[in-house]
Amino acid sequence: MIRREAEYFFAALRFFTRLPVPARVGHSAEQLNHAARWFPAVGWIVGAGGAAVTLAALQVWPAPVAVLLGMAATLLLTGAFHEDGLADTIDGLGGGWTREDALAIMKDSRIGSYGAIGIGLALLLKFAALGELLAVLPAPIFFWLLVAGHAVSRFASTTLICCLDYARAEGKAKPLATRLGKGELAFAALCGLAPCLFLPWAQVAVALALVALVTGLAARTYVRRLGGYTGDCLGATQQLAEIAFYLGLLCVCG
Repeated sequence: MIRREAEYFFAALRFFTRLPVPARVGHSAEQLNHAARWFPAVGWIVGAGGAAVTLAALQVWPAPVAVLLGMAATLLLTGAFHEDGLADTIDGLGGGWTREDALAIMKDSRIGSYGAIGIGLALLLKFAALGELLAVLPAPIFFWLLVAGHAVSRFASTTLICCLDYARAEGKAKPLATRLGKGELAFAALCGLAPCLFLPWAQVAVALALVALVTGLAARTYVRRLGGYTGDCLGATQQLAEIAFYLGLLCVCG
């Protein structure tokens, strides 16, 4: 039981990050499907890495430089996996008039003007929000804020797997497309929401409400335009939900 769950966790870690995992971890679609419940837990590692780099850099450089280095650390840990999904999704929804056109554009590895502008604005929003939060929050709270932002946003993506249909006949996220059971979703929720216990509840409530709103609007758009979600949509939702979490905290803390 424990060994099987460990393999599921490492499968999620390998799929969603560039971190090394034990060689014994397999590559089966069934394993990856069960690994979806560990998606929010991967956010703990990515968020902690970004927070550690930010706070360490803050001892040497000004806050804007520290925030940028922390963001760079998360990009290195994930290989910009989710940011790429955001750019592809914006390209597809912005440039495709029909469902087929949008899906074809999203599958294209090249980035268009919609995607470039979208990813640029997303990174700038994240940088501005984190810079302001770093200025007004103690270091321990900022650390858990980043961990929570990455975990909560990945849980937001996981809910799409549970609630929506997969929009393609095949694709890189197809192994994740089987609906999660109630127990698996509850476990994902536990991993995604647990870091929020280390943050002030009043501020977290506002942040979670904004995350829920953004996730719901994104899901509605995917269903209306694409007939469901794709792997790129999961990445886009993670990015949008993470930014929403920071903005929700900032509107109270700021």
